Amino acid sequence: MPVIQANKISHQFENGETLFEDISCSMSARRVGLVGRNGIGKSYLADILTKEQTPTTGSVTVRGKVLRYSQLPSSLLSSSLTVAQFLEQDNILYALARIEQGEYDSHLFEIVGEQWELKQALSTQLKALGLPDQVDFPCNKLSGGQLARLQLWQLFESDADLLVLDEPSNHLDQEARQWLVAQMAQFAGHILLISHDRILLREMEQIWELSPLGLNQFGGNYDFYHQQKSLERSALERQLDAVNSEQKRLEVQAQKNHEKAQQRESQGNRIRKSGSQPKMLLDGAKNSAENSLSNRLKNENSRRTMLEQKQRHLSERYEQIKQQKIYLDSGTNGRGTAINMVEAVLPFGHALAFNFKLEATQKLHLSGPNGCGKSTLMKVLQRQLVLPSGELQINRPVCYLDQHFGLLSGQLSMLENMLHHCSGLLEIDARTLLAGVGFRRDSVFRLVSQLSGGEKMKLAMLIVSHQPESPILLLDEPDNHLDLDSKIVLAQALKSYQGAFILVSHDKDFVNESGVECQFEFEG
Repeated sequence: MPVIQANKISHQFENGETLFEDISCSMSARRVGLVGRNGIGKSYLADILTKEQTPTTGSVTVRGKVLRYSQLPSSLLSSSLTVAQFLEQDNILYALARIEQGEYDSHLFEIVGEQWELKQALSTQLKALGLPDQVDFPCNKLSGGQLARLQLWQLFESDADLLVLDEPSNHLDQEARQWLVAQMAQFAGHILLISHDRILLREMEQIWELSPLGLNQFGGNYDFYHQQKSLERSALERQLDAVNSEQKRLEVQAQKNHEKAQQRESQGNRIRKSGSQPKMLLDGAKNSAENSLSNRLKNENSRRTMLEQKQRHLSERYEQIKQQKIYLDSGTNGRGTAINMVEAVLPFGHALAFNFKLEATQKLHLSGPNGCGKSTLMKVLQRQLVLPSGELQINRPVCYLDQHFGLLSGQLSMLENMLHHCSGLLEIDARTLLAGVGFRRDSVFRLVSQLSGGEKMKLAMLIVSHQPESPILLLDEPDNHLDLDSKIVLAQALKSYQGAFILVSHDKDFVNESGVECQFEFEG
């Protein structure tokens, strides 16, 4: 029996804008991945499917208990809750503490029940999760990855029939992601996963893709989905080519028919002037020719209209599924060493001295568990922090890009950001460059604060690739909030980038697709 049954649901905002409409689906599979471009409405759809929101039209049936993971609620980060309070075990721990102090109130024993080893068990579990093992540790002191892991562990230990996991791996390092994969496999209930993480999506039994075309369901994991999308793109490309060829053939044939009609008309006029044939016979031939021409033109116009409609329909479909691309300036290669560190000791994180070198065109993956010193090294290279000891030499400009693309000024437009960050760039050239990545006409005046993650990424990469000298890119998990298409686009752009970069990312697929040539690993 399906855990979710939705019938012709739609969601419309108060301003009348429709996010999606007429969607029907049934979730019987134990593991379903929901994918789609940023801003398409995946979280809204999940809210409606789990009855947290009411659809504008349609109906939903949900069977069983539903729990949900959302990315780091600010209320928890700003609260004074301890780990024990968050796990709702504080009453039992308080009762245990009072009993240990010599109190013998029967109510305390009722609260404890059989859980006499709870404190030790929780401490052991917290340590295994990579968290501080103190049960009274404040949640707001935990890192993003630690807090995510704590929340997820609580959900996997619950009696829920359905877990909705919205981007659960965004703050997890590689080890924590493997832990998450194992937890998902062991969970007895159903899972609806909203994610752009291909490692997690490969563990799914079905992939549901939300797009402007509706909800399309694929009966396999991410690799099967990716293969089917490639086949669909290829099929549409072939159909578009066939329609374009037919349109050209029609126009060529129409031109030939037009020329033949003109020749026949000219011949008839010559015969009429010569008087060699009766006028009645010539008039009959002329009427027959005009009727034939009229019918042929009607057929041609009908065929032309049909092909135009088919071409428009195919183009609209193809526009939704085609692979995006960014065409960047090739820049200057440069030579020599870009960064050199000798016997360096970081102010935080990694405690041991190390040597580090990056050549002028080298593409490096900086790896290691959360808290090992990756972000600290990035700050040192930006001159925000100073090495307590060791040598640092940076021979090229440095440009820092994080997951929010903080290089960009949110209150400036796309065009203003280009002109501000690209010294000497003319407005007409900036508009041409922006048009090349899909920002045309008045769209260049949109504020950066209004852009999606993928749009910010395109703008940021356009800016850094049009600097006078290709800067060293410091990329601190830039793929973290990007949808699948945008991740692929960014990886392709980085692969073609002529300068050096240092990339921090826990997504193996993204790292491999970015053209990384070497790795530097911090141990925990």
